[in-house]
Amino acid sequence: MPSDISVKICGLSEPAHVDAAVEAGARYVGFVFFPKSPRHLDLRRAIDLAVGVPGGVAKVALTVNASDAELDAIVDSVPLDMLQLHGKETPGRVTEIKTRYGLPVMKAIGIAEASDLAQIDLYSDVADQLLIDAKPPRGAELPGGNGLAFDWRLLAGRKYWRKPWMLAGGLTPENVAEAIHLTGARQVDVSSGVETAPGIKDSGLIQAFLAAVKAE
Repeated sequence: MPSDISVKICGLSEPAHVDAAVEAGARYVGFVFFPKSPRHLDLRRAIDLAVGVPGGVAKVALTVNASDAELDAIVDSVPLDMLQLHGKETPGRVTEIKTRYGLPVMKAIGIAEASDLAQIDLYSDVADQLLIDAKPPRGAELPGGNGLAFDWRLLAGRKYWRKPWMLAGGLTPENVAEAIHLTGARQVDVSSGVETAPGIKDSGLIQAFLAAVKAE
């Protein structure tokens, strides 16, 4: 895989799928801590998965508007390399979390139209990385992992922000190459695009996704 394109496989819940992601060359693995999600993990399950991840692969905890108590329980129990904030956390809250836990923070930003791009500059001041995702539909239960894409042309020519960023939202083995071409993304994130049903990952799809990125 080209050294400048990194892949994150998010919403992992089975050791075999963690292994498939690592063996195929993923540089990040994501664990979801959000009870409304079909990918939600309890702490015991998350620990079992995280301890098997080799060095050099970043272990990311996805949370949604989590309280300090909820984050304390996750960070104190699970060996992690990064926190991903996928809710409505303000820039001030991002700073609080970085200070409290001393871990890099990735902030997810939902995009549906050009006016949403202003959030990227706003959060670039406080987050270590940005996850540029499709904005969920009104009334959606989940802030991400909905299998929705946004108009990738909104990002064309904007590949250089002040902080590293990752493209997410509706990516699949079939469309990730096009998404990279249109956006210039050097990092991509997939969850539902490598599943056979919500929360059910498929090792073959994980391998196909990584192979599609590797071909770029």
